[in-house]
Parts: sequence; C-alpha cells; structure tokens
Amino acid sequence: MTDVDQLAVHLDAAATSRVAVPQLNAATGLDVPTAYRVQEAVVAHRLARGERLVGVKLGLTSRAKMAQMGVDEVIWGRLTDAMRIPDGGTIRLADHIHPKAEPEVAFLVECNAVTAVAPAIEVIDSRYVDFRFTLPEVVADNTSASGFVLGAWQPVPAGIDNSGVLLEVDGRVVQLGSTAAILGDPRRALPDAVRLAGACDLELPDGSVLLAGAATAAVPLRSGTHVRVTVERLGSASLRVAP
Repeated sequence: MTDVDQLAVHLDAAATSRVAVPQLNAATGLDVPTAYRVQEAVVAHRLARGERLVGVKLGLTSRAKMAQMGVDEVIWGRLTDAMRIPDGGTIRLADHIHPKAEPEVAFLVECNAVTAVAPAIEVIDSRYVDFRFTLPEVVADNTSASGFVLGAWQPVPAGIDNSGVLLEVDGRVVQLGSTAAILGDPRRALPDAVRLAGACDLELPDGSVLLAGAATAAVPLRSGTHVRVTVERLGSASLRVAP
C-alpha cells in the first residue's frame, strides 16, 4: 500500500530544500486517486506553516498534452498565497529547483461563476529529477505548482476563445500560441475545476483564483532575465529573475 503521509513528507522536503528527488511510481505503485490524497497532504504541510489556500490550477488542458500522457481528462492542483508573485516582481532561482514559465489565463471566481479575467504567468517547478514524471507523480507533486503572476483583472471580453498569446524573454518572442489551446476555450476551465475539486471535497470559496492552463509550452527560467506574457484583449503580466 502507498504510504500517503510518507510520500507527502518526501515531496514537501524536496520543495523546501530545493533538491530534486527520483521518480516514485515504480517503487510505490502510486495511482491517480491516491496521488490526489498525497497532493492534499503535501499542501497541508504548507498550510500548517501559515499559508492560505487561494485557488486552483488546471493542467494537461491541451489535447496534445493529454495524448502525450495517455489521458483524456485534465488534472488539477492547489494554489496558496505564498505562491503569488506581484506583477513585475522578482524571483530567485535559488528558491526553486528547475523552474519554468508558462503563459496562462486566470479567472476570478465568485459563487462558482467567473467574474473577471487576467493574463497570467505560472511558474512550474517539478520536484522530480530532470523534470520527468508519470501522471500520478505529477498529481502528487501538486501538478508542479510553484508560483503565479496575475495581470490586471478585467471583465471577460468576447472572443477570448481564440486570442493570441505571446511569451517573451528579454523582449524576444520565444512562444507564440492561442487561448484555444486551453480546452478549446479557457472559459471551460471553471466547470472542470469545480467538478474535479468537488470530487476531493474541496469547494472554491469566493475570490478564488483559477489558472485555466497553459497556452504554449513552458520555457526554462534563466538568471537575470525578464519574462512577459501578453494575451490579446487582456494585456500583459511579467516577472524578473534575479541575476
């Protein structure tokens, strides 16, 4: 049997020490339902240290990623207030293992309805060696959640189902995509998030942040760089990596 608490301590220690650990699945027989229990226990360690749950994120929201992992459903993870990076803020590579940035669309949720939208950056940082994992392993690792940046909130505009997305590093476009890569329409993220979180008895309180999923591939973060995401009709969000 999988020891949920032991795996949670193992992954939490990897995150706090910034030292990657080997993959787990071969040794533990970890399955997806049990992995969500591990994820809950991992985040419980963060909450015990004083962090607050502020939202959820979706992963594997593109058909290509689903096919790559051999699944037909998105996965989800939890966001805490300590993961929030101010727009234009600075992060340190030393606070992570091997972080990457993804362009996202974020929603503000009130009464299980979307009330506002913002461009966003998610910083992902797998706790596994070489950023390699199976589906249950990434679920247990809170879907590689590490940080997020939110641009300005605004009303949800028409046509967000196929808006252009740019990911720039030091002013150079490194990824170009569309919000259509997010479930065909990022607004579909809310019912998926409510359903998946509800299956684990987690409700989204008013004011929750929902990261709908990546619009392009992630790019590794390098010291001394400036990263900006621009989403058509939504504006931009940015962060800096300390030298």
